[in-house]
Amino acid sequence: MRNKISITKNIVILALVFVLATMGVVFAASNVPQVSSLSGTVVETISVGANVSEGQVLVKVKTVAGSAPAARANCSGKVVSVAVANGSSISAGQVVAQVAKP
Repeated sequence: MRNKISITKNIVILALVFVLATMGVVFAASNVPQVSSLSGTVVETISVGANVSEGQVLVKVKTVAGSAPAARANCSGKVVSVAVANGSSISAGQVVAQVAKP
């Protein structure tokens, strides 16, 4: 009898761990990387926690003609991380932020 209870308990724990792990993957998958299209020195970034709409400027870099958008949001959502800071150098194709889709 004790052995059956122990086995049942282990199965329930494993099922719970599996469900929680699956939920974590689903939530992580909803974060969309935002990539820079220009190289340069960062002069402005969006703040973590900001709500953005598709096309909104996330990062600006210094250019000969002034500042220019280096990365725009490719989806609407909430900024969950920013991987660059003012004064840092970035290159085209670099992930500069993560946006969580609603």
